[in-house]
Amino acid sequence: MVRPQFAVGDRLQLKKKHPCGGDIFRTLRIGSDIRIVCDTCGRDMTLPREKLEKMTKKVNP
Repeated sequence: MVRPQFAVGDRLQLKKKHPCGGDIFRTLRIGSDIRIVCDTCGRDMTLPREKLEKMTKKVNP
């Protein structure tokens, strides 16, 4: 299985929608934990890299 590569500023489309209805997130910080922000409502969250890799549907630089 190919692991997605993340960079700061990438737009990620996740498999599951955010409660606000958006499914596009932007990366803010990369490391063992990745910080993302919802493009629709602006809510930010920090997730472990493994979990985010499984949740990611598509990566747009």
